[in-house]
Amino acid sequence: MDITREQVLNAIATVPLPGGGTAVSRDLIRALRIEAGAVSFVIEAATPDEARALAPVQPQIEAALRALPGVARVQAVMTAHGPAAKAPAPSLKVGGHPTPHQGGPKRVSGIDRIIAIGSGKGGVGKSTVSSNLAVALARQGRRVGLLDADIYGPSQPRMMGVNKRPASPDGKTIIPLQAHGVTVMSIGFMLKEDEAVIWRGPMLMGALQQLIEQVQWGDLDILLIDLPPGTGDIQLTLSQRFALTGAVVVSTPQDVAMLDARKALDMFGKLKVPVLGLIENMSTYICPNCGHEAHLFGHGGVAAEAAKLGVPFLGELPLDLETRLAGDAGTPIAAGAGPMAGAYAHLARRLIEGGMA
Repeated sequence: MDITREQVLNAIATVPLPGGGTAVSRDLIRALRIEAGAVSFVIEAATPDEARALAPVQPQIEAALRALPGVARVQAVMTAHGPAAKAPAPSLKVGGHPTPHQGGPKRVSGIDRIIAIGSGKGGVGKSTVSSNLAVALARQGRRVGLLDADIYGPSQPRMMGVNKRPASPDGKTIIPLQAHGVTVMSIGFMLKEDEAVIWRGPMLMGALQQLIEQVQWGDLDILLIDLPPGTGDIQLTLSQRFALTGAVVVSTPQDVAMLDARKALDMFGKLKVPVLGLIENMSTYICPNCGHEAHLFGHGGVAAEAAKLGVPFLGELPLDLETRLAGDAGTPIAAGAGPMAGAYAHLARRLIEGGMA
């Protein structure tokens, strides 16, 4: 005698479910098959919790079916929909060629002033100055942003103590991070710490454009841009596309550093970016044991160059072990107290009083 689908469903409907109804009346039966005396089906609950509540009923349903004449075997499976799968977050891609640009340098909405911090060569402490100056300005009440534009060698994630990937609600807008009162953005947030960026010039320019235009900076009094060393694509793109308030050049006093610093100064001059001042970093070294002051890289060379060019000399910063340790630990020295924090506070006041920040 062949078993019909109607007989199977009627047998299942004889077993009540917790909460009322039956597996048939609540439309929980799926994939019902009847073949040569074998009955198989799925009981599909709406949620995992409901599946657990129905588990004791499953053997009763199977027993009701085995009692039917002609049923040799019963196979039932309990399953659940589970929570709806979340839509994947929009994919944010950084890099690619920049969009076409017409006209001269443009202002960035919501940002009053943009100051580029550059150097002719690497290793002069430009990124250290950038992070500490940003913190010092924020401590004096300014709304400050810090953009790490060194695409090949981003260091601000380590120096500012942040390494979280920024959110992007739509795959285009980028939500920057916050650290020590400063709004921070760096391509380093998108990479593993030891992952290299291997891009040609157009990719660099596209990434810089994204990091400025697609980031939700909010309302800022000043955006500091930590430039890579040299006079290349990043400096050129930044100066041509965005209206800069000016540039600050960092150098050590030694002759070889000043040779490259002069090239940076010449570059800003040719790009019509005002040079707001020069900073002499690693100017002196004071022995922590005996207090002896030594000039490891020479002394006074940057001040002399500023006087020669007729641009402001913003100040001297010593070579200081605590500054290096604080940067490696992710808490800039300017966020604390002491002589170095005071030095950066003085530098910030000079920029503010000069109307530059």
